[in-house]
Amino acid sequence: MAASEDTTSVRTWLRSLDAFPSRLPTFDPAAAPAEPVELFLAWLTEAVQAGEPGPHAMALSTVDERGDPWARVLILKNVDAAGWQFAAHAASPKGRHLAAHPRAALTFYWPGRGRQIRIRGAVTTGSADSNAADFLARSPSARAEGLLGHQSQHLDTLAHRDEAIAESARRVDQNPQLVAEDWTLYTLAPVSVEFWQAAETRVHTRLRYERARADAEWERHLLWP
Repeated sequence: MAASEDTTSVRTWLRSLDAFPSRLPTFDPAAAPAEPVELFLAWLTEAVQAGEPGPHAMALSTVDERGDPWARVLILKNVDAAGWQFAAHAASPKGRHLAAHPRAALTFYWPGRGRQIRIRGAVTTGSADSNAADFLARSPSARAEGLLGHQSQHLDTLAHRDEAIAESARRVDQNPQLVAEDWTLYTLAPVSVEFWQAAETRVHTRLRYERARADAEWERHLLWP
């Protein structure tokens, strides 16, 4: 198959795929609460109840020292009036990006509900105590991996990885209170939180909460699809 024919075939195939399920929930922006956290938790609860896989998974987007964008999927640790929390090694790429440019975006997507939530704002680091508490709440195997501090570095072989983690696991067994020194709990204090509800007609409903700074009052705005 020629390259142009192959491209056309892929394009046709992609357009044939369903983007959303046939039945989608409704969303009335007029009934939305004054604070975005309340609506977020309501949508997250509905996603959990609907059986969405990994409902607390989110894409974290940062920019590196050159301004190039990076994105990866993490797990939400907590959300409250202060913001949305996630954790990472300060020496990892995401940690280095946030040190240079302490702003980020989070994206939640629940395809079975036809919903996504987009959050932007400044990011701050946790205290030593909160960082340690988050690390110690991880599973033993996750702590063993985290203590190595090699995230995203080049790896020679999988056998080398497994040997290093096995040795680190022995350290965790001997001292369950070991904490990775650069493990960091981050909090994103949002200035923008957008709720996006898909529709089969493709006339989607969008509501954005906006504020000038983290301690300002929220404003709500409808957006064109």
